[in-house]
Amino acid sequence: MRNTPQTMNKTTLLPFQPASGAAAPHIQTLLPRWARRHPLFSPHWETLTTPDDDVLSLAWSEDPNQPDVQTKPLFILFHGLEGSFHSPYANGLMHAFAQQGWLSVMMHFRGCDGQPNRQARAYHSGETSDPRHFLTHIQQRFPSNYKMVTGVSLGGNMLANYLVEFADDPLVDNATIISAPFDLSDSSGRINRGFSRIYQAYLLRSLKQNAYRKFETLQQAIPLSQPSIRQLKTLQQFDDLITAPLHGFNNAQDYYQRCSAISKLGQIRLPTLILHAQDDPFMTDAVIPTRPLPKTIDYQLLQHGGHVGFLSGTISKPRFWLEEALPRYYRAQSPNSSPNNN
Repeated sequence: MRNTPQTMNKTTLLPFQPASGAAAPHIQTLLPRWARRHPLFSPHWETLTTPDDDVLSLAWSEDPNQPDVQTKPLFILFHGLEGSFHSPYANGLMHAFAQQGWLSVMMHFRGCDGQPNRQARAYHSGETSDPRHFLTHIQQRFPSNYKMVTGVSLGGNMLANYLVEFADDPLVDNATIISAPFDLSDSSGRINRGFSRIYQAYLLRSLKQNAYRKFETLQQAIPLSQPSIRQLKTLQQFDDLITAPLHGFNNAQDYYQRCSAISKLGQIRLPTLILHAQDDPFMTDAVIPTRPLPKTIDYQLLQHGGHVGFLSGTISKPRFWLEEALPRYYRAQSPNSSPNNN
């Protein structure tokens, strides 16, 4: 079915007020991991085999094979760099939509489920073939259900690329993009400055550990040594050494230039909500669109929120605003959405 441009339903987004005593961007960014140390529910796991014989792990809010879920609207999630179901925003958003009567599912990018993936290739900010394979699987399984897809951080930039590449047939009805680094070069520089280097160190440690786990497989695909991995100090160096050559780019800057979504947003035709925080410590104003956006996009730039934080309430009792705002925002758009009190 050919997708034609639509005007975004101008549902009012629940206002965001940062948590009292926790408006600072780094507190907003870090507090979710302190406030939610364990997932809100145990997912139903499935695996999906890719055309090149790799495996994508799917986490569901409930068993999707049960008859009573066949007509539910779907909340579909793509996580951020080195994220997983255990990321507070991931299981939190899945749970929030499930409580509203939706079926939630998240696709783990290759190697992000805690196990090395089979092939040398992994994932990156512009890699859309695995998401397309996954969404095709979802469409075949639930052909008539309303579907809203959300991409967070790296997954958000990827989703923007996907919505442009598959504008004629996106296989979903609406999209949400949260805290996306639309300018990858600028964001790689920002995370290497000041306190933000703490986040870089955390992400880089995870990336390096995954590279060590599948070192022999990687070494068969690109020139690589364990000392060269060990010496990496920045995310850009990792992208130069591994991400770029592994996925057909000349270097990190070539990857950043070709996969940054900032210049492509005007080509998005699907109704899409985009959320950015102006104080996001992972990026600068370079990610904020300056060109006019199509009517299909509802762009919301919030003053506070950090990186995928958006915590309201108080510092001692924070509330996850995204988990309140997004289900409410999309409630009017889905024909079968209703609160679930079970």
